[in-house]
Amino acid sequence: MLATRILRAANGAKPNITGFDINKLRAATGTPNEAWRYQGPFTRWNRFKGTLPGLGTATVAFTIYCLYEHFFLEDAHHHGHGEGHGHGHGHGEEKH
Repeated sequence: MLATRILRAANGAKPNITGFDINKLRAATGTPNEAWRYQGPFTRWNRFKGTLPGLGTATVAFTIYCLYEHFFLEDAHHHGHGEGHGHGHGHGEEKH
C-alpha cells in the first residue's frame, strides 16, 4: 500500500475520468456557507425529536404505574411475611 502511495505521489495525481476537480471547486466557492444546516428546523434537536414518538408519554405512564404498584397494591409474597415463617413457598424449606 505504501509503495502505491509513493508511486502515485511521484507521478502526480491520477486524472479523474469525469473531468471534475474538487480542488478547483473548493477554490471557486471560497468559504462554504453552511450555517443553514445547523439552524432553525435543522438543529440537532429538531432533527431527532420525532424519532421516538410517544417515548416520553410511555415513560411517565410506566413510572406512575410502578409507583402505584409499589405503594398501593398488596403482594402476599413480600409484605410482612419474611422468610422462615413456615409458609412453605419453596424458599429452601423441606416438607416432611
